[in-house]
Amino acid sequence: MDAGRRPSWVDSVDTSRRPVVVVWELTQACSLACRHCRADARPERHPDELTTAEGQALLEAARQFGDRQLVVLSGGDPMARDDVVGLVRYGDDLGLRMTLTPSGTERFTPDRLRALTDAGLRRVALSLDGATAASHDDFRGEAGSFDRTLAAARAAREVGLPLQLNTTVCADTVDELPAIRELAVELGVVLWSVFFLVPVGRGRLLEPISPARAERVMTWLAEVADVAPFGLKTTEAPHYRRVRLQRRTRATVDGGGSTDDRRTDAVTPRVVAGDGFVFVSHRGEIYPSGFLPMAVGNVREASLVERYRSADLFRRLRDPEALRGKCGACPFNRVCGGSRSRAYATTGDPLESDPLCPYVPPGYVGPLPASLDPAAAADVRAR
Repeated sequence: MDAGRRPSWVDSVDTSRRPVVVVWELTQACSLACRHCRADARPERHPDELTTAEGQALLEAARQFGDRQLVVLSGGDPMARDDVVGLVRYGDDLGLRMTLTPSGTERFTPDRLRALTDAGLRRVALSLDGATAASHDDFRGEAGSFDRTLAAARAAREVGLPLQLNTTVCADTVDELPAIRELAVELGVVLWSVFFLVPVGRGRLLEPISPARAERVMTWLAEVADVAPFGLKTTEAPHYRRVRLQRRTRATVDGGGSTDDRRTDAVTPRVVAGDGFVFVSHRGEIYPSGFLPMAVGNVREASLVERYRSADLFRRLRDPEALRGKCGACPFNRVCGGSRSRAYATTGDPLESDPLCPYVPPGYVGPLPASLDPAAAADVRAR
C-alpha cells in the first residue's frame, strides 16, 4: 500500500474502540522557541521521560488496538532522542504505521532521515508557519529554520518518504496561507494539515483569528481541497467538516456537484480529542489530546487500551449528547462536535461550545461564546 494513502480500515473504524491516531510525545526537548508551542519546550530533556524499554512497551500496547495502527512520534523535537531510529524499527516490526513530526533543527540530517526510512518510517510531517524565511523563522524563534525545513522536505522526497506539511493558523500567520499552499504544491506533499490555534502553552500569548475569519479560511480551504494535488485536513477545527458538508449539499441542490465527493471529510470518521485520537506525554500521561491536558492515567501503571475505551472523560468526549451550549444543540455535532481542546482552554470545561465556530443552530436561544459576532453567526446559518 502507498504509505501516503489512507489505510482502508480508517473509513470503517469504531472510534469508541480504536483511535485513528496514537500520538506519543517522545520528549519536550527542542532547540526552537516557537511562539505557538503547546509544550513550552526547553533545550534539555526531562529526566522522567519514558525510557526506551517503556517506549517499546507503549508501542506494544498501541498494537493491541489492531492491525496497522497509526502512531505519530512527536515532541518537542523527537530527534533529540538517540533511540528514535530504534523505536521506529521496533514499531514497524510490530506492524504499526510509524510516522514522525521532527522540528526544523540541525538534528534532522539527511543521514538520520535515511536511517529512519530504512527502519520503516511511513511518513514525516514538517511544519511551515510562514512562506518566507523572515516570517517562518520569526514564528519559530530561530534563524535558519525555514531553510532547514525546506531542505528536509526535499530530502524526504529524494528518499521516497511521503511528506505531510503542518501549518498553524493565527493572526500572525493567516495571510501567509495562500503562499504556503504554493510551497506545498512545489514540495509534493501528500497532506496539508492546517492547525487552528488553541491558546495553550506559549500559544496563549498569540492572537487567534475571529470566528468569522475562521469561516472564510475554511471556505477557502474547501476550495483548495477540491483542486489540490494533495489531501487537506484541519486540526482542532472540526467545523471544517460542516463547511465541507454544507458546500457539498449546496452544490448538489444547485445541480453543480455530486454527492459522491470522496474528499469530503464529513463522510469519514472524525478525529478529535478522545474520539479517534489519544495522546501520551513524554512522562507517560494519557490525554485525549496534547491540547487537552486532562490525564486519565499513566501508561506506567494503566492500560492505554482500557483507558482509551473506558475512561469516563473519553466516553463523554465521544458522546454528542454530552456537549453543552450551541455545540450540544447543533445538528452537525455528530460530524463535527467542535474543538474540545479549545473549549477547555477558554472555559475550563471540555464539553462547552467551541468559541471559534460562528455557526448558531436554527432556533437556538442559549448563551453564545463572547468571541461570537451575532451578525456573522446569522450569515453563516443562512447559508
